[in-house]
Amino acid sequence: MELTINHTTKTFEVLPVNLEDLIAIELPEKKKGIAVALNNRIIPQSFWAETFLNDKDSILIITATQGG
Repeated sequence: MELTINHTTKTFEVLPVNLEDLIAIELPEKKKGIAVALNNRIIPQSFWAETFLNDKDSILIITATQGG
């Protein structure tokens, strides 16, 4: 499966089935402060497990950081 994540194309041999799986692969230690858009549509965290991925999807992952 080929996905574009934050404007970088990645190929996965172990397929992330849904957004929740993808976040676990991409950000294994981060659980809070994450926003995700799939094909330019924001997906609330409560829907990640039921939002399935398809080949060539485009995902934008934004993480909150501290600082000022």
